[in-house]
Amino acid sequence: MMRAIATLGPIGHFRPGPGTWGSAAAILLAWAIHALGGFGLFFAATLAVTGLGWWAVSEATRGQADKDPSEIVIDEVAGQWIALWPVSFGAQMAGTDFWALWPGIVTAFVAFRLFDILKPGPVGWADRQEGAFGVMADDLIAGWLAAMVVAVLAVIAHLPMGGS
Repeated sequence: MMRAIATLGPIGHFRPGPGTWGSAAAILLAWAIHALGGFGLFFAATLAVTGLGWWAVSEATRGQADKDPSEIVIDEVAGQWIALWPVSFGAQMAGTDFWALWPGIVTAFVAFRLFDILKPGPVGWADRQEGAFGVMADDLIAGWLAAMVVAVLAVIAHLPMGGS
């Protein structure tokens, strides 16, 4: 059961790039959760999947030589969801559909994957930590960094053009 949660069922076994598949699946799940309950439900679901993921990763890797196997993608779900917070919040505030903010969705996906793959600064530090903390924390930090990119680019995109 914990292994299925950690791998998001079959998604973590997709090749190549199970983390990218996990992030793509996370976007579809985010849309469904947002559609059901807006940003509030999406925020709560992110916290819940982070806690559940932490537990699932701990259990799924217990006694294993590889403490961060590539098929574990629940960490990508949590991080990708954080990256999508500005999109969900923005869609709710604008009273529009989640997909109407597709440039933000694409930016969240690309920025999150880049931060997760390249592991700059604090993402790399977190990735080097032991246990479930290391597995989850690098993606959570990558998600926060990607969310900041999404938010800053949204502000720039919505600045008034021209003079007063």
